[in-house]
Order: sequence, then structure tokens, then C-alpha cells
Amino acid sequence: MLNRRHIRIKVMQIIFAIKSNESDNLKKDEQFLLESIENMYSLFLLILSLLIEVQAKAEDYLIKSQQKHLPTSEEKNPNRKFVNNELLNLLKQNNLLKQEFQARKIDNWKFDDEYVDVIFRAIIESELYKDYMATKLSTFKEDKIFVIDMFKEIIAPNEKLYDYFEDKNITWLDDLPVINTAIVKLLRKSNPQSLESHFVPKLFKDMEDKDFAVTLLEKTLSNELAFSNEIEGKTANWDKDRIANIDFVLLQMAICEFQKFPSIPVKVTINEYLEIAKEYSTPKSSVFINGILDNLAKEYSDKGTLNKAGRGLK
Repeated sequence: MLNRRHIRIKVMQIIFAIKSNESDNLKKDEQFLLESIENMYSLFLLILSLLIEVQAKAEDYLIKSQQKHLPTSEEKNPNRKFVNNELLNLLKQNNLLKQEFQARKIDNWKFDDEYVDVIFRAIIESELYKDYMATKLSTFKEDKIFVIDMFKEIIAPNEKLYDYFEDKNITWLDDLPVINTAIVKLLRKSNPQSLESHFVPKLFKDMEDKDFAVTLLEKTLSNELAFSNEIEGKTANWDKDRIANIDFVLLQMAICEFQKFPSIPVKVTINEYLEIAKEYSTPKSSVFINGILDNLAKEYSDKGTLNKAGRGLK
């Protein structure tokens, strides 16, 4: 589920938090990183479970409408298109998901049902829902498009839900953009024949990615002073206080990759941190970071100190 860029972002966030708290316990910091990444998966599951609960809320709403003392003809024979949404049914019927919910104790919505109600009300009051429900039948493709649009336009940007996640876990606020993107990609790739495992992806692609996360954190923190000196040597004309703190962290991490990760090409490192800077730092950060890293890479290459093994890595 997490790619290398996601891992770099998480390491950046952890280092930034560590600097703010002035931690000096490396093992504790590594544990914090791994726990924080594990919590990302819990957030992923929690949001998927919300989709299931919203559909259940819709089913309950129809049943209660039918049980009114004087139900209308529409309430007696309601449009069940949303309740029968094929993609939502795949989620609801997924046994692997149920096992993960149970294992990680993802049962928040049983106790915080008001948030399900808030989302459900926002959905049925939307033009998106009204357009979707204008007909009674749909294909899997149409159902999928609706669920994706519903998630992107109604669920993901909901401020009350945003506040709820912030209250539940200190790191989830930073994780939401990554998790929301992962969920949209997951939904887009789904089809009627999707295996149950499709909706329960592995957190890390393989052990190498997990090792990369821990090693990047450990080596960046262990060599912080040396990397800071490298940066200061290339920013003599810059007011240090005006360099964004996130930029400083990103530069340290990139230098770490230059020096401590022989298999990662220089261009990959530079491009990854430029993209992260565009999303998480100031408008001018990517230009600033690009200049520093480009100069350092050339300097290391000229001195023969660029630690890269293999063809095409420099």
C-alpha cells in the first residue's frame, strides 16, 4: 500500500516531530516510526469501515421509512440503488476485511455513530446522490464512479470527520492525504472479480521497504550534524532562520540517500524530495532544494565520494 514516497513523507514527519520534542533516544524514535506507520493502516481500515457503515445506515433508513404509520408510495417501494451498490457490497461481504477489523479492533462507528449519520446526511442531500439515484439500475462501473466521487467530494473533505481523526490519533492528521489517495487508487482498480485480498493490501510491498524506512530514519538522525554542516556549506548566503524547517529535514534526508543508500539513483532521490517539497513546504522550496542537491551531487561526483553502486545510478 505504501510506496517509497509515502515512506519518505512519514520519515520526514517523524524527524520533524522528533526535532520539536528534542528526542535523543534513537530506538524509541524507530519504534515511534513503525507504530505510526502501523497506525496508518488502522486509519485506512477505519475509513473503509465507514463506507460499509454508511451503506448500512442507508439500509436502516429505508427500513424505518417503510415502517412509518403512513408511508408514501415511494417509501413503500424505495429506490435501493445505493443500498445495492456493487462496490460497497464487495466491501461489506469481504471476510478478510472483517478479520482485520476484528484484529485491530476497528469498531469506532458503533460508539461514534453520529459521524456516520453526518456523512450519510451529507451524501443524500448532495446533487451527486440525486443524480445517481435518478435511475434504479446501474452497472458496476457506474457504481464505482459514484463511490469514488462520493468519497472524494463528500467524505474526504468533511471537516467534522477531519476533526474526529485528529482527536483519535496525533499522527492521523498528517496521514490523511496519503491514506485518502491510497483508498481512491484501491477503489479505481476494483472490479466485479476483485479478490478479497485486493481490499486488504499489504502495508509494505516487501521487507526492503520496511528496512528502508527504519534505515533512512536511523542514518539521517545519526548523521544529523554532518549533514547539517554540508547544508550550511552550501547556504552561506542564506539566513538560516529563513530556511523552512521542513526544507532542512528534506535536505538532510536527501544527503543521507546520497551517502548511505548505494542502490538509489541520484536523480530518483532529487526528484522524490522535490515532489515532497512541493506538497509539504513553501512555494519556493523545490527550487531551493533542487539547487542545493544538484550542487552537492556534482561535488560528490567530482570528488569520487558519491556512494552509488551500479550503472546509471550517478
